[in-house]
Amino acid sequence: MTKRSFILRRDGVCVILAAAEGDLPAVVFWGKDLGELNDTQLNSVNALTLRQTPPATLDSAWRPSLLPMGREGWAGRPALQASEDTHPLFPVWNDIRTTVSPDGFSLTVHARGMNEIDGVHIGLTLNLELAQGGLLVVRNSVTNEGSDHGIPVDLEWLDACLPVPKSATTMTSFTGRWPLEKSPLTTELPDGSLTRTSRRGKPGHDSPWIVMLSDGRPRNGSGSIWAVHLAWSGDASYRTDRLPHHQPMLGAGELLGPSEIRLEVGETYSTPEVCFAFSDNGLDGISDRYHAFLRGMKGRATTPRPFTLNTWEAVYFDHSWEVLRTLAARAAQVGVERFVLDDGWFHERRDDTKGLGDWVVDPEVWPQGLKPLADYVHNAGMQFGLWFEPEMVNLDSDVGRNHPEWILAYPSNVPNRPDISYRSQYVLDLANPHAYEHVRSQMTELIAGLGIDYIKWDHNRELTEPIHDGRYGTHSQTLAVYRLIDALKAQFPGLEIESCSSGGARTDIGILERTDRIWASDSNDPRNRNDIQRWTELIVPPEMIGAHIGPSPAHSTGRSSDLSYRAAISLEGCSGLEWNILECSDAEIAQVTSIVSLYKELRGLLHTGLVRHADMKDPAVRARYVVDQSRTHAIVTVSTVDDMRDALGEMLKLPELADDREYSVRLRTEIGETKWGWTTPLWLTQAASEGGVVVSGKLLRGVGLLLPCLWPQQAFILEVKGI
Repeated sequence: MTKRSFILRRDGVCVILAAAEGDLPAVVFWGKDLGELNDTQLNSVNALTLRQTPPATLDSAWRPSLLPMGREGWAGRPALQASEDTHPLFPVWNDIRTTVSPDGFSLTVHARGMNEIDGVHIGLTLNLELAQGGLLVVRNSVTNEGSDHGIPVDLEWLDACLPVPKSATTMTSFTGRWPLEKSPLTTELPDGSLTRTSRRGKPGHDSPWIVMLSDGRPRNGSGSIWAVHLAWSGDASYRTDRLPHHQPMLGAGELLGPSEIRLEVGETYSTPEVCFAFSDNGLDGISDRYHAFLRGMKGRATTPRPFTLNTWEAVYFDHSWEVLRTLAARAAQVGVERFVLDDGWFHERRDDTKGLGDWVVDPEVWPQGLKPLADYVHNAGMQFGLWFEPEMVNLDSDVGRNHPEWILAYPSNVPNRPDISYRSQYVLDLANPHAYEHVRSQMTELIAGLGIDYIKWDHNRELTEPIHDGRYGTHSQTLAVYRLIDALKAQFPGLEIESCSSGGARTDIGILERTDRIWASDSNDPRNRNDIQRWTELIVPPEMIGAHIGPSPAHSTGRSSDLSYRAAISLEGCSGLEWNILECSDAEIAQVTSIVSLYKELRGLLHTGLVRHADMKDPAVRARYVVDQSRTHAIVTVSTVDDMRDALGEMLKLPELADDREYSVRLRTEIGETKWGWTTPLWLTQAASEGGVVVSGKLLRGVGLLLPCLWPQQAFILEVKGI
């Protein structure tokens, strides 16, 4: 049977697909760009990878299509599962039309299917796009086009999945907890069909986050990796299928509740974006794909990322005009560019048991409102930000008392069935138009009246039994949140929003397509932040990761650390302060001022360059650097999380630099003193001098720099600049 072949190519990646007439296309190859291929070569790729031809054990299609189903001889998890009334849907696809965009970046499949049992007609659209950076973005949709009975179609799931080579024998995903997000899990890829789900109404602290398949344990700078991430802020399902007769399958999709998606005739369900990435340069190559995609999004903030002071760990709920005015003055003095007032400013909010849902200023604490503080902050040359938790409500609030029917939970009229609370709070059903308008109107009044530049948007409670209009409601709630953010952004151009969810429990591309940064963790302990930020930036570019300097000891762990260490780790993201600097000594204020100045000097590179991580043998050592696209300028951060295993440090190589250039290597001492023991390498002594040390790129790439034996929880920063 004649097959048609299709190819997508962009930014070092290519995807080759083939389809026999009457069949959905199947992926033949997904990996490193093979260059220009003519029709004969494309067909040869298909022939080279076919296992057999009929008649044989599998007389029909053995290679799963873009929508693998049992009809194809696929014994893994089907990509589509749906039913009408009590009848399962097994549509036979026909009228299949496949087109490739003129630029060769996108392929779209349209098909119609019929379920012979009950005459249900299903419309299907599959879209694959190689987006900026070579990220492969898949969007699928199904439409109920009618049936003999006019009965709605219940959709159980619609996944996007792609095959990977059988050499991908290792699986890496993530888990975590508050406040220790993004903890990697690496195991052998298990046999059979496996799903990992998140049922929290958000990705959660223990979210799989991203699932990667690799040839052996993944390394930072080398090796082939295939990855998938779901761009969705609600419930999620990640899947792998490792079956004897097929290549391993990798995919993801929205996790739907019972009858959550019920398609009446003419209605369509569209999946969230499923973002696949291939790298032959290890984990850093995976990051390059996601970073390029997120940095290229329309509407993202492009101005230099402001150094921010957030008041939470400075004052908590203890709000006072005089204290906060004085804190704002001190913030401006050290160079802060954005001042954010956190939780505690609204009606009756003296602790975390009251007030959520009443987005009006508490007159007892702020008798003149927040305008004097907002004006003071603006007049001091800073942006003004304010904390909201728009999706939540306390029962002890005006809105909670007056509108219990707005709570997203099991119906309140069912006796003896109260919903459980988290942190004394409940979820406000934003899919309810009255609840939505209540929140939108109160927020817009404050944004307009105060000239708010920035919102810290928090989300501290999980969705447990989300019932909206008698149906499972996570999907509608997530879309309502997106709609509210989009509406505020449209009404107030230039407004920036940070996504926070008890730290990093809602970190996904879906929320980042609407917000400007995420709060990676409620822990500002730099020892934990070191790895939390490293794995967050696997997908999220550093300029979109809030990373603040907190007090010592840290409130989340009780662990003490030097200011230099806290500063070095903070500079790896979008830096700021979460600290009552009114309590700082003169020496600390001078050091903070120096750190802020260094951040402003280096952020142009730190927030645009390629992020690289050295593969170190010592489990205590972290070495990370950011290099510009021309490979002429790099900032290197070396840090420890524990006692180094050996007295002699490792050699740090910088393979991204150019062989034919000379580089000045300089120790940036603005963060403060770094402690190391026994000996100081000669090059480091020279790098600490005013002129630094000059080293060829060939030596930095091939020989490297001997690292000192750093004390536990210490860090230093190097600037490497072409001359």
